[in-house]
Amino acid sequence: MNPEAEPSVSTGSPAVDTSQWLASRTFHHSNFWDIKWLVEEKQRQGLTVSLCLPTLNEEATIGQEIVILKAELADRYPLLDEIAVVDSGSTDRTCEIAASFGADVYIASDHLVECGNYRGKGENLWKALYLLRGDIIVYVDSDIKNIHPRFVYGLVGPLIQNPDIQYVKAFYDRPMAYSGGLRPTGGGRVTEILIRPLFSLFYPELTAILQPLSGEYAGRRAILEQIPFPVGYGVETAMLIDIYQRLGLHALAQTDLNRRIHRNQETIALGRMAFGVLRTFVSRLRQDQKIVLQDALPSIMRQFEVADGRYRQIEHVIEEIERQPILEVPAYREKFHK
Repeated sequence: MNPEAEPSVSTGSPAVDTSQWLASRTFHHSNFWDIKWLVEEKQRQGLTVSLCLPTLNEEATIGQEIVILKAELADRYPLLDEIAVVDSGSTDRTCEIAASFGADVYIASDHLVECGNYRGKGENLWKALYLLRGDIIVYVDSDIKNIHPRFVYGLVGPLIQNPDIQYVKAFYDRPMAYSGGLRPTGGGRVTEILIRPLFSLFYPELTAILQPLSGEYAGRRAILEQIPFPVGYGVETAMLIDIYQRLGLHALAQTDLNRRIHRNQETIALGRMAFGVLRTFVSRLRQDQKIVLQDALPSIMRQFEVADGRYRQIEHVIEEIERQPILEVPAYREKFHK
């Protein structure tokens, strides 16, 4: 960026009252406890539901997730029509364990090879649209230690119950390891330090989303196939902004899943995550003509480490490459839109 050129910034619409949205589009997972009714309504509407578990070296938790979700939501109540792991190239036993417990297992790099390959969670989510057949796709992270069927039915429920809702985000209490125990915290660190301030400045309606970076969400194929997918850290932020821009706030909903226990990242890793998310966010601001920059954003994140009194700068290249809307991929159109 030219240091002498100041960016031009437009914050867009003024802050709005989101109380009506919060009242009508915020749910608790217990609202959807009647899984039998969800199955009957799903079948009445002729819907299919697919679960995607994106993975990279998650052998410690993937088996438990599949066993619990399959037993309750596929075998006992057929809410899920398929359970699939989409893997980034694990070097542990993640794929072996997942297959042994009955999940379909896909290696992301083996599919849509004509489109090339990138490594990242967003890549797995994007390719899942091609690999899975559901009208509704549920994405659930694979490192959850307290997995429960509510992580699925709490997200699918609003979509089955209300045809106007297109995309549902999870929120929850996220305990963090602290002094040998657990203490509850309201939201993720990157959310509160980066995303919520940015939403407050540029997309005030989206501040009503309690945990915009949560890794659990469900959406209708009809909208997911229309939006681009960053292959890395920015995928959750991009989904929210892009769907909001196309359909408005009332197409979005959120569900309280109570508590999520998972592996917490160190602050230095969250710095890299924030860098990637910020690059994605700025790209949306430019597209929406809310900000004008003279030059392209750098892709190098600089961090430091110290050893024996010496400081060393470490450079991380974080580009946040984005996959085009999968609807534009010929193989996808051939498979789903003949």
